Amino acid sequence: MGALARVPLRTAGWLLPVAVALGATLAALQPAPWMHGFLGFSSMTFLGLLGLSAATRSAGGGRTLLLLVGLALVLRLGTGIALHLGLPSWGYDEPDDQAGFVYTDAHRRDAQAWDLAASDHSLLEAFRRKYYADQYGGLLALSALIFRLFSADVHRPMMLILVTALSASAALPFAWRAVGELWGARASVICCTIFALYPETVLLGSSAMREPYLITLSAMMFWGFVALQRSNGPGVHRSRTPILWLAGAGIAMMLISPAALLANGAVLLVWRYLAGPRPHWRWGLAVSLALAISIVFLSWSLDRRNAMPAGTPIGVVATFLRQAVEWDVYQLERGSGWVQKLFDEMPETSRLPFVTAYGILQPVLPAALVEPTTPVWQVIAIARAAGWYAFLPLLVLGLAFASRWKGAAQPRAIISMTWISWGWIILAALRGGADQWDNPRYRAILFIWQAVVATHVWLWWRESRSPWLVRAFAMELALVLVFGQWYLSRYLHVGPQWPFTSMVAGVMVLWITVVFSGWLWDRLRLTGPRRGL
Repeated sequence: MGALARVPLRTAGWLLPVAVALGATLAALQPAPWMHGFLGFSSMTFLGLLGLSAATRSAGGGRTLLLLVGLALVLRLGTGIALHLGLPSWGYDEPDDQAGFVYTDAHRRDAQAWDLAASDHSLLEAFRRKYYADQYGGLLALSALIFRLFSADVHRPMMLILVTALSASAALPFAWRAVGELWGARASVICCTIFALYPETVLLGSSAMREPYLITLSAMMFWGFVALQRSNGPGVHRSRTPILWLAGAGIAMMLISPAALLANGAVLLVWRYLAGPRPHWRWGLAVSLALAISIVFLSWSLDRRNAMPAGTPIGVVATFLRQAVEWDVYQLERGSGWVQKLFDEMPETSRLPFVTAYGILQPVLPAALVEPTTPVWQVIAIARAAGWYAFLPLLVLGLAFASRWKGAAQPRAIISMTWISWGWIILAALRGGADQWDNPRYRAILFIWQAVVATHVWLWWRESRSPWLVRAFAMELALVLVFGQWYLSRYLHVGPQWPFTSMVAGVMVLWITVVFSGWLWDRLRLTGPRRGL
């Protein structure tokens, strides 16, 4: 965004009382002494609000963006405070719930960050292996630094919740600017609304997790890339600012998750490659074949009888993938009795496609609606699942109707985002072992690109009024109803329990019916006038 715009004194004037009020409230909810907590929370809040205000003003979104950023912050911080205070009373009698944490990783990282902050050790200790809570050390070091600067006297876990919520909300101004420069203000509004409201990002942004930081850094890289492309145009003054944003966000992302840096870098490199005069349909065909071959290759490599020699480069990759996925499949099988039963009934080569499909559907909405649990966890489960099931049809249509972007600005960029997003979703499903927690948060690392795809599908539907969006939701509803009955029979003993293969066959029949009838209706409607219909 160039140099961040200066925040006017008038704006700083009303941010200060907000920071003071919030700081006083948070300090009262955390361990004494209150004054030290009040100073730390107020200072952190004021600095964070100043940064958000500067980024929002620089993005030029006006009151709309300001409201969306405020909504995003309120949702994330409010959810974090409510869960931290409510889980000890309304959650399970387990260490994470009793400490007020949704995620085990956040609980462990918080504890180790405080241990490091309270010690006399250098923060560089976070990058050593003895601190197992953070795989790469960057987020652990940042968390310990925050404790040392703003809460050095007492462990106050809400400090990290506050910082995470502020950091997560900072993604919106960067996404607004990048999307707006490429596709206009209407696309910015839709994309940032998705950002602000999507339940998975709200839950992650309310916890001391790495994904909120990665999403924000992805948005920064997105804007830096777009600004760099603009500055390299003819007759445009070249600026170093986009390079600084790209490099800074990339370095920060590398310290938190090198894999996320590689994935985001792949999106930008493919985009840059496609910017040349190359027919995009060839790229779509190539990626389709690559994905198909990869899935078949992985299915084949999972069978130990077909394992390739480990000494070859392909063998090394195959061995790594096989061991990683086999471990996650094993964890899934061990943790679920019905999955064990299904695995016993299906061929070994069918397990990978099953885990992939099951992982894409996680968190499973029928299970969230029916599976017995405490009220607070059921609310969390339903919100996460409903958000994903509202989002998923847009991504599916983006994959199915990628050719429709021919008339849009930067069509090849949208197509590359669509394919890479789906490649990442499938990889997350495989690497997460179809787990309902790890899999969705892995998937959320590339949420910025998924949100852009969903934005264009929504804009396309608004312009075309295509019935295929309704049909996609109808297909999803069929899936939810069929498997909902299965979960009802399993947990509440309502109705007969159908065999799993019969349910899958029933869903496939309903899907084929929807697709074929929709296709036939469209053809009859288009050819009707010529046939006198």
